Amino acid sequence: MNKFLLAMAGAGAVIAVSGCVVAPAPGYAYGADGYYAPAGVVYVAPTYVAPGPGWGWRYHAEYGWGWYHPRYGWHRGWH
Repeated sequence: MNKFLLAMAGAGAVIAVSGCVVAPAPGYAYGADGYYAPAGVVYVAPTYVAPGPGWGWRYHAEYGWGWYHPRYGWHRGWH
């Protein structure tokens, strides 16, 4: 009976954790628009909140990570 309870506890743990293994949320390594950072680029988390709706966290080849908007370009004057 003791081995049965141990096996059931292990199975329950596997089932509980299995729902956590999913693709990363948009914006972590890629934006909602499907943008992916180049291979070998280390992800850096945002240091301040998004300037507004529609801004996505992207990688810039010269300046690094920053906020980008399809209409307004890079935040804080990046080109």
